[in-house]
Amino acid sequence: VRAQGDIYQVVADVSQFEPPDIVVIVSNCHIVIQAEKVAEDGTLCDTFTHKCQLPEDMDPLSVSCALTEVGTLVITARRR
Repeated sequence: VRAQGDIYQVVADVSQFEPPDIVVIVSNCHIVIQAEKVAEDGTLCDTFTHKCQLPEDMDPLSVSCALTEVGTLVITARRR
């Protein structure tokens, strides 16, 4: 977790996954990033999980996510 001014930021490289394969869950100042790649035969061929805790002064209603063209997931949240 990086702090820049009044913004907290979490960055993850999920370039090996397609956008529909990526799930971000925010709960009680925790962020969980999960991604799964399923092969054509239905088997799970790649997974990614990252968990982190945001500081207590994070505004949970301000959390937003953006996926860059190169596959970097950027999650931002404002301080209260």
